[in-house]
Amino acid sequence: MTGADLTLVLQWRNHPDVRHNMFTQHEIGLEEHIAWFERSARDPSRHLLIYEKEELPLGFVGLTMSGHPHVADWGFYVAPEAPKGTGRAMGRHALDHAFDALGLHKVFGRAIAYNQPSISFHAAMGFRQEGILRDQYFDGQRYHAVVCFGLLEYEWSSASRG
Repeated sequence: MTGADLTLVLQWRNHPDVRHNMFTQHEIGLEEHIAWFERSARDPSRHLLIYEKEELPLGFVGLTMSGHPHVADWGFYVAPEAPKGTGRAMGRHALDHAFDALGLHKVFGRAIAYNQPSISFHAAMGFRQEGILRDQYFDGQRYHAVVCFGLLEYEWSSASRG
């Protein structure tokens, strides 16, 4: 991701269907978005990626090293108008990048319990559910559980070869 992608990524991120499933659900303003990008761009533990197909940007993936240089948290979303199947293709490319280019041992993710598409997506990508954090996320009106997932490098290697 570069500064040239900021406006497009902000539009995707602020789309109601995307925002509803994020841990930060308010509409993000341009100044807040630019400040996030500038902090992230200076942080060597963060990797911001744009997924493209035939030079058309279709999604965003963020990988953040979390206390250990070979373990990263990931977050992602596809462009609201992206064709069916984009998420899986983007996920495969992002995980290949995480394990091959970045040399990660583990990628972990989290989903709000009502986000069944994300839960199903993690399972389809080979992640294993590692726990449920009860009443972990408050959306401003009520508490929700958060489902935690993990994928180890050897599991991805085995799954991607199968």
